[in-house]
Amino acid sequence: MHIQEEYSERHVLSLTVTNEAGILARIAGLFTARGYNIDSLTVADITPDHAISRITIVTNGPPKVIDQIIAQLDRLVPVHKVTDLTANGPFVERELALVKVSGTGEDRIEALRLADVFRAKVVDTTIESFIFEITGTTDKIDNFVGLMRQIGLVEVGRTGVVGLIRGKEPN
Repeated sequence: MHIQEEYSERHVLSLTVTNEAGILARIAGLFTARGYNIDSLTVADITPDHAISRITIVTNGPPKVIDQIIAQLDRLVPVHKVTDLTANGPFVERELALVKVSGTGEDRIEALRLADVFRAKVVDTTIESFIFEITGTTDKIDNFVGLMRQIGLVEVGRTGVVGLIRGKEPN
């Protein structure tokens, strides 16, 4: 018997939801109950009265599974709209990370040089360490963290991906 592996795609989903207690747990539960994975999850209110929030989810799966996820999210009552940013054309996505690196001498100089190349900002410094702030795509941050690992990476804190469709139309 031959088991065929399905092609898996990365998708960035943007949801607008009523800002009510338990909505995030319901959405996460939908993924958990069906064995879907969430690679990144961010939430922020987007209206002055705090009534509506935007949830951005990064997930992976075959096209059929992604379609199924979108349909199931769309059926949840407090969800106003689900947009697959990946499928809807050009969009901008960013992530922020704080990266703590320790080192002295040449390692310290190399950390600063790499931070400059990646346009990371020094937001805290001691005699033996730096904390860098870096924004960009997930790949850019992964590459920066990988290089800092070789120098003296201590720890990383990441916000998760946020994204918006390009142009004048709202998500």
